[in-house]
Amino acid sequence: MRVRFLLLSALLLKAQFASAASASSIEIKSSKSETPAVNIPRLHEFAHPETRASLLLEVPELQFTQLPLVATSVQISQADADVVEEPAEEIIGEEKRSPDRSTPVYVIPSSEIEKQGSDSVAEVLRGLPGFAINDAGFGADIHTGTYYRGASINQSVFMINGRPFGSNISTYHGGTDLNSIPTGAIDRIELSSGTSATLYGSEAIGGVVNIITKESSGLPKLNGLAQFGSFSESIYRGQFGGSVGDLRYSLSYDRAKAENDYRLPRGAANRGLDGRLFNGDTTKDNYFGSFSLDLNARNTLSLDASKITSRRGLLYFGFPLQRDRLDHDAVNAGLTLRSKLGSGEDSTLTSTLAFNQDYFSTYGPTQVRFFRTGKLDSQALSARVEHDWKTSSTHTLRWGVDLKNSSLDGQAISTLPQLARFNEAESRDQFHGALFALNTWQVTRGLQIEAGLRQNFNSQFGSYLNPSVGARWAASPAIAFRGSWVSVHRNPGLDQLYVFDTVHNWQPNPDLDPETGSSWTAGMDVQFARNFTGQFTYFGSRLNDRLGVQAGRWTNIGLVNTNGLEAALRWQVSRQWSTFVNYTYTDAKIETGAERGLQLGLIPFSVGRMGIGYDSNGWQFNLYASYYSGSRRAFFNLPGETSTDFSPSWLNLDLSARIPITSGLGLTIFIENLVDRSYEKVNRIYQPGLTYRIGLQSNF
Repeated sequence: MRVRFLLLSALLLKAQFASAASASSIEIKSSKSETPAVNIPRLHEFAHPETRASLLLEVPELQFTQLPLVATSVQISQADADVVEEPAEEIIGEEKRSPDRSTPVYVIPSSEIEKQGSDSVAEVLRGLPGFAINDAGFGADIHTGTYYRGASINQSVFMINGRPFGSNISTYHGGTDLNSIPTGAIDRIELSSGTSATLYGSEAIGGVVNIITKESSGLPKLNGLAQFGSFSESIYRGQFGGSVGDLRYSLSYDRAKAENDYRLPRGAANRGLDGRLFNGDTTKDNYFGSFSLDLNARNTLSLDASKITSRRGLLYFGFPLQRDRLDHDAVNAGLTLRSKLGSGEDSTLTSTLAFNQDYFSTYGPTQVRFFRTGKLDSQALSARVEHDWKTSSTHTLRWGVDLKNSSLDGQAISTLPQLARFNEAESRDQFHGALFALNTWQVTRGLQIEAGLRQNFNSQFGSYLNPSVGARWAASPAIAFRGSWVSVHRNPGLDQLYVFDTVHNWQPNPDLDPETGSSWTAGMDVQFARNFTGQFTYFGSRLNDRLGVQAGRWTNIGLVNTNGLEAALRWQVSRQWSTFVNYTYTDAKIETGAERGLQLGLIPFSVGRMGIGYDSNGWQFNLYASYYSGSRRAFFNLPGETSTDFSPSWLNLDLSARIPITSGLGLTIFIENLVDRSYEKVNRIYQPGLTYRIGLQSNF
């Protein structure tokens, strides 16, 4: 199977390299000349054509702004000079929407991530509309509950530079670990949904999250960060990058460490004899490097790779003292060739070869005398070829092929006598291929229609077709209506099918069926005033055979219907002040089985965030308020509790600030939980009281 996969991948890349050689006589043009309105490095163009992020900056009157404020190089006309600042200081919001998509596209750049004080991808996403993340920050581990529009973490597609990195593993310690992905090497994060499932996978029930890494150019630059805070927390970051001729390079290193030994109320998970969190320490290291070479004016070759190493203790919902440890090592690497076909700018071929590995090892005592060990080593080798072709002034076609071979080596060992019979070692693999095509028609000046098909081929679950449609109608310059519908399909993970979960004692089930159904959105974008905008979205999904655990075994629990509302308001009050409000309501109802009529466990009905920020001459102050309505304690309940109980709601206030010392050096301050109130994030895992982090940030 793997030999066949490698041969197919080699043939695909060989064809594109031939295209690169044929274009060697074309005159070289700089990336600046190709996009005069926005100075975006060439890597962003070829590595991430799926989102066309530059379009978000090319129509200033349609931008959505949000706290805090950042600088960019967008050019503005003289007529705008009285309203916004000069080009070097123009204000761009944290989240922006694309003016030509049937679903909203949110983008958060690195400058905003830094101002929020977010140290992991989980902390970044919890502030975006539609997301409910109930375990991030202090004491968070692999059990992060991540839900986008009611869909779990494996029901959305997570990518690095356009390449999926999620392993579709669900067992105890093997899920997509957003708490271990640091933010130092991230240039921006883009969130999309709807017809994006045609391009990136029918399992995008919730949406698609694309993490785009940094690229440097010009003279060498060195950026650094050092912060220290509560509970022995320390963060170090360093990035070095620049260019030599046609070669651009960027290297970075992140390290985060914390003891997390804060005080807990009675009844909290892993509360030690001294009243503090026990076994909550964490250490994370990340190495990243990227290289981009312009072969000629029409062809660019890039390589990027990242390595994550995480060592931490595990916390379980409501259990007594646990001493289990988790080692997590991950590697993601990709080689991409982008070629402009013909002599124009309307046809682009992008080919990618990628490798992804996630290794998880959990080990520790179950009781006084017995120990358990669980290991999961998932690997994936993938190839993708995509042709982005503007066939006419009113039609664009994006089509291509995805190939992926996934493997999983799993091991479960327990010295507990009644569980020893489940000790096993499993080795499984699966091949998946897909042909995809997404058509976009500009029917009239204000009406755009999208239609797509994704034909999937799976070595275990056969072939299946998933269509999608979307539309956007700009009724006036101030208001636009949009909607989308997509057929979705997610296959069970190899661990759910074959590997015993030695931590929770969950048994696999080789007879699991795929989750199938559809998801949809409808909404409008409103420009209330030049600097006051709003986005309003109704979302829903109908998912058959949803996977869950019943009586200690993975099973298809039945039908789940999800409906919700999402609102995002942005107001640029002045050149220095901005404010925003996000709110999401999610009703994820189980329609069949013993839990019929109940909300899905750990998914809150309501989450919200608002804030106000000030930015002027390097001085930055930002105040955030976050609300969480509480979620159902679906499992691991204590005596006297039931699976219908909800955790208490909470409201939290955070403050971030940057004080300039010199033009390239600043003092950073982050204060979380200003009201100094410990609250339950999820199932007896608590946030500490007031905490702080202070440090220095340099740019040279």
